[in-house]
Amino acid sequence: MIDQDRMTAFINSLDRGNTPFLDELEREAKAGDVPIIRKDTQALLKFLMAHARPKNILEVGCAVGFSALLMAEYSGDDTRITTIEKYEKRIPIAKENFQKYDSHNKITLLEGDATEILKTLSQGYDFIFMDAAKAQYINFLPECLRILDKGGLLVSDNVLQDGDVIESRFAVTRRDRTIHSRMREYLYELKHNDALNTVILTVGDGMTLSVKL
Repeated sequence: MIDQDRMTAFINSLDRGNTPFLDELEREAKAGDVPIIRKDTQALLKFLMAHARPKNILEVGCAVGFSALLMAEYSGDDTRITTIEKYEKRIPIAKENFQKYDSHNKITLLEGDATEILKTLSQGYDFIFMDAAKAQYINFLPECLRILDKGGLLVSDNVLQDGDVIESRFAVTRRDRTIHSRMREYLYELKHNDALNTVILTVGDGMTLSVKL
């Protein structure tokens, strides 16, 4: 049987890294206990930027702006990225990072609750990266599907909850049961929605790739 942690460490050891400013942002985020996407998730996003060549990206959940800057760095010059963040303590840091590192002015930050902001957005996104509060994924999904173009890609991060998603709800702590049940509901919907073709990957803490049909 494969030791998943050792295998992930080996794969990550082969990674060439990112541009220097992204590596520095990653070190700063880890030092400050700010959650950012894992190395193997970064690698997959960079691959998708090169392969899918998205032009209009929406990110739900910005934090300090690391993943938005990574997508900006590894996408085409004509790519535009809209990112949503409601956590007030992180918004100024994200703004500062965008001002310093978004040299092509690709990124637009929308401040507030994604539940409300998504309703104001128009169709036309060809790539959506879901990386916000996990319990809200199922609530964000209808609006994300509305604004995602046919053939567009919905990428969702952290869907396996460090393995808790496979456990009985009684095996997880009481405070995590809502997240647990909603994530299982989200994964079921992604796999059974006739408008989507979805694959679930064990990259990072679990990712899904969903193509809108």
